[in-house]
Amino acid sequence: MVSSNGLATTTTQPRFSFGLISDVQYADISDGRSFLGVPRYYRHSILVLQRAVKEWNTYQKHMFVINFGDIVDGFCPKDQSLDSVRKVVDEFEMFKGGPVYHMIGNHCLYNLPRSKLLPLLKIQTLDGRAYYDFSPVPEYRFVVLDAYDISTIGWPQDHPKTLEAMKILREKNPNEDKNSPDNLEGPERRFVMFNGALGKEQMEWLDGVLLDATKLKQKVIVCCHLPLDPGAASKATLLWNYDEVMNLIHRYNCVKACLAGHDHKGGYSIDSHGIHHRVFEAALECPPGTNAFGYIDVYDDRISLVGTDRMESTDMTFGPLS
Repeated sequence: MVSSNGLATTTTQPRFSFGLISDVQYADISDGRSFLGVPRYYRHSILVLQRAVKEWNTYQKHMFVINFGDIVDGFCPKDQSLDSVRKVVDEFEMFKGGPVYHMIGNHCLYNLPRSKLLPLLKIQTLDGRAYYDFSPVPEYRFVVLDAYDISTIGWPQDHPKTLEAMKILREKNPNEDKNSPDNLEGPERRFVMFNGALGKEQMEWLDGVLLDATKLKQKVIVCCHLPLDPGAASKATLLWNYDEVMNLIHRYNCVKACLAGHDHKGGYSIDSHGIHHRVFEAALECPPGTNAFGYIDVYDDRISLVGTDRMESTDMTFGPLS
């Protein structure tokens, strides 16, 4: 096997592996198209998830599964939102190898407020926060970020986080339609309502987690619904304060990869500090009979994504922790 740095890698057994899927965006409605004209297969997407769970269970080695957000689509009829979320969560619960870790996306929040959504996703945090971390083995830590911590969706309209998000959009986006990136250039296109930001408390928490991981000599995998590097995704899909988050991450040497969803076409880059950024292809945009899911084998010196159909396999070599 050849790695992302062009060097041959060894074929030793992985320390562990986990399944992954992103942007299922199920809805019991007819097929449609994105605002860019890309076909979307709303009823088929749950079949992609069913096939993913079946394959993960067949493999019988995955310690857990990560869902990278947007399990139900924003076009889902609102009287069906609760049942649709439950239906997709139930499919995830068919995974028999271990826990399923969820993160919230914008389409999740179009359907349900945080107060109803987080218990269904078994995200157990205080005050509606949806960020957390876990260590499947002592050598690795996974950090799951809440990309809509500061957002116009999911919080009550008079909530301080909603008001802060509206202030950011008024300052950064001159369009009447704040979901439109028209007339915004480059990374400035990210300042739209379907994105969000990490707030001050979450940034402080992330700093503490990375400091602790450094002391423990752990390698860290950051997971976020919104991409964190302009080289890996469309500029209009980035976290509002991706630059601030990456400046914090770059202060440490422990983060080896940042994994994301949201930009349905997928993407991959290596940033200036050697951190791998992989954005996963969406299950929603799989034509009938095709798939977009995979699993990652985790080694001491790399993580290796094994994808199916539309999800491209990617080997990400980062070397030992220094």
